[in-house]
Amino acid sequence: MSEHVYEKIEVVGSSKEGIEDAVNKAVAKLVSDGKNVRWFEVVETRGYVEEKQIAYWQVTVKAGCSEG
Repeated sequence: MSEHVYEKIEVVGSSKEGIEDAVNKAVAKLVSDGKNVRWFEVVETRGYVEEKQIAYWQVTVKAGCSEG
């Protein structure tokens, strides 16, 4: 088994569609910034309410990124 070293980055994704979409947006942002994402974890989930309804979801994602 080879050894690995990761840079751990925290980002926040938001979505009106749902939690999974918010996670996908957060990871997609890292990838579009050129990060080599190897794994992620959702560490916080929040929902915002406007006019007595869920307006959008927000998730905090920590991702492990490697070089190359």
